[in-house]
Amino acid sequence: MSSPRPQILFIEEVAARTRVPVKTLRHWRLHGTGPKSARMGRRVVYREADVEAWVEAQFEEGPRTSW
Repeated sequence: MSSPRPQILFIEEVAARTRVPVKTLRHWRLHGTGPKSARMGRRVVYREADVEAWVEAQFEEGPRTSW
């Protein structure tokens, strides 16, 4: 029995789910922050599990002290 395929999301779908603008996701990708991502051809993609883990990690970090 094969393992299930990970759910793949395009950057626009991640933006909609997280309510973070696509431009911000691209900025985070450039600087190595934000959810893990990869390229499939010309498209930036994310695994749904990686996005969910990243969101959870934001709550575990605690409050940010500098604005």
